[in-house]
Amino acid sequence: MTVPTPSRILIVAGSDSGGGAGIQADIKTVAMLGGHPMTAITAITAQNTLGVQAVHPVPTDMVMAQIDSVLSDIGADAVKIGMIGSAETAHALADRLETLELPVVFDPVMIATSGSVLADADVIAAFRRFLALAALTTPNLPELAALGGEAVVRHQTRALLVKGGHGEGPVIEDRLVEPGGEQRWQHPRLDTNSTHGTGCTLASAIATGLGQGLPLADSVDRAIAFVQAALAAAPGLGQGHGPMGHGLGMVPFYHLLAAISREGWNAAAFAARWG
Repeated sequence: MTVPTPSRILIVAGSDSGGGAGIQADIKTVAMLGGHPMTAITAITAQNTLGVQAVHPVPTDMVMAQIDSVLSDIGADAVKIGMIGSAETAHALADRLETLELPVVFDPVMIATSGSVLADADVIAAFRRFLALAALTTPNLPELAALGGEAVVRHQTRALLVKGGHGEGPVIEDRLVEPGGEQRWQHPRLDTNSTHGTGCTLASAIATGLGQGLPLADSVDRAIAFVQAALAAAPGLGQGHGPMGHGLGMVPFYHLLAAISREGWNAAAFAARWG
């Protein structure tokens, strides 16, 4: 069997010990969409569905060592930026990205779904450099306001995806704003508390699409569809804002074995033994 070479997605973000957001959500998303996830962890958090109990930034030299390690050997086709542990790390990362010709998706993580603050004023100020570097910036409505509002941000970044999940009403509208115009996606708001990691998931899904050579609008379209599917498949874990169902209710290994078997394969028997 010939295995296609996956797109290589470098994720620069924080770790979520609860597995719902951050690096953990990014890895699951990239893998589910056919990419190869690589990581540079910027911060370690003690976190669950109820909130963030502790944050420990990773030293800047260690963040950059992770990046240099994977780029020097494996390379990358796209970069996703999420939580940044310090302004020093933000500037060092921006310096490095300026030397690379890669599509960058910037998710300006400031506040967790639970309301915990994940970026201080100095880090937010350093975000300006990422806005200029990014092929796409993906703020939610509170993050967009913290960056100065849509009119300001759209002149600082090449393309802007305004996420409507924090808005009011039964319909969510996401808007892709580019110099040539806008595209809009509308979908019903799902009645669920399992929304932890939606922003991380969306940005990583878009980065995967760009790394695979999809046009920006197509990458956004597929990413929104994946987020909706993962929300619908959420397992309902935890007492607060629970994780999404990135696996979409499947055990992919079973499906893979069924797909590659040349002599027939009994999925039910396998599941009974190992499921």
